[in-house]
Amino acid sequence: MSELALGTAPGARLAHSLQPRHVAMISLGGVIGAGLFVGSSAAIAGSGPGVLLSYLLAGTVALLVMRMLGEMAIDAPEAGSFIGHVRRGLGARAAFVAGWIYWLFWAVVVAAEAIGGSAILEAWIPLPRTVLDLLLVLAMTATNLVSVRSYGEFEFWFSGIKILAIVLFCGLCLAALAGAFGPGHASVANLWSGGGFLARGPGAVLAIIPTIVFQYTGSEIATVAAAESADPGRNVARATNTVALRVLLFYVSSVVLILCVVPWRGLVPGHSPFVAAMDRLGIPGAATAMALVVLVAVLSCLNSALYVTSRVMFEMAAHGDAPGWLVRTGPGGVPRRAILAGAAVGMLVAIVSTISPDTVFAFLLNASGALILLAYLLIALAQIRLRGAQARVGRRPAFAMWLFPYASWGTVAVILAVLAAMAATPATRPQIELGSTTVVLVLAAYEVRNRRRTP
Repeated sequence: MSELALGTAPGARLAHSLQPRHVAMISLGGVIGAGLFVGSSAAIAGSGPGVLLSYLLAGTVALLVMRMLGEMAIDAPEAGSFIGHVRRGLGARAAFVAGWIYWLFWAVVVAAEAIGGSAILEAWIPLPRTVLDLLLVLAMTATNLVSVRSYGEFEFWFSGIKILAIVLFCGLCLAALAGAFGPGHASVANLWSGGGFLARGPGAVLAIIPTIVFQYTGSEIATVAAAESADPGRNVARATNTVALRVLLFYVSSVVLILCVVPWRGLVPGHSPFVAAMDRLGIPGAATAMALVVLVAVLSCLNSALYVTSRVMFEMAAHGDAPGWLVRTGPGGVPRRAILAGAAVGMLVAIVSTISPDTVFAFLLNASGALILLAYLLIALAQIRLRGAQARVGRRPAFAMWLFPYASWGTVAVILAVLAAMAATPATRPQIELGSTTVVLVLAAYEVRNRRRTP
């Protein structure tokens, strides 16, 4: 591999200034976004109390994918992000597809989070939505441009606020369940009242998983961030081992308590179930407090989205899968051109959402749900291939995937089952169709690029 591909050429070296506390907090809080604080209402409405099974299943998939990433990252830390491991296991074509669909996913997240943040701010700041979108993107872009340590510091404090908010919320709900305060409506019986635990049927449990996987997305950012720390191997191992804690503590526990406090049929999609629970318990100022927490979550996700788009673009450029001028870094080892490219595309998508919310933006948003599942599928297949190659020469990885090959193939089977359930469900079928169209377009771009390279 060339010096440039390794990121060691002059002007093409990433910094390694993230400290263990940064990586630890990114891994703990990186998965907590507006999807939990607001988007969970749509998930609950879509499958009723059975959504808990969806969260557990999607969380298990995220945990296993992270473990596979950990195995590959520790075995070959110089490979970079998961795209490098897909390249090692499945080849250049698969890495090209994985890189571009993942980058597109996060570029859409930049737009979606900016839109979510401006929706909150417009109630306090009398400016047009598009202007607020631009200000939010510019603020987080500036944070990323300064240094990777600056990004780490912002995420450290953002994540701390989100974690504190969830801990306080869970404590209040538990106190209400114990009868310490509140009107006395909180009860575990709400988990099976209103039509039963599987009120929407078992099919709804599978069909809603892509929405939940979208909420979980961000777990793998910790493995990308760990590569810019002084001890990537150890930090990747720590990050992968905390996924289960995040899933159980932050998602499953909070959703269980929401369902106990508020009958699930009383939740309105698009409105924060956390606010609904606090209002039902008579907590004053709940709406304002939660709006501030959601704003912090939005800024955190926007910050991370710009970070990960830049690192993925930097890595792809180093391998010739993106324009070569994007591989350059600034004085602090920051890939500024890649950051600005991601910010520009994200802002463009946000503007398009205002001009054409039901066509172009709807296409991108719907396609992204299937794309992240496809990226996870490629990670699993790459791990299976690499582990098989190691077994043939008698090697065993230092940070081995659990129950290999059964857990790895089981992850592949679950992802394929979810994709099949999406294709069979009218409401989610467009995600499969649009995601497939996107993959075909990326494959076509790969073939065009290869033909141009061929003399």
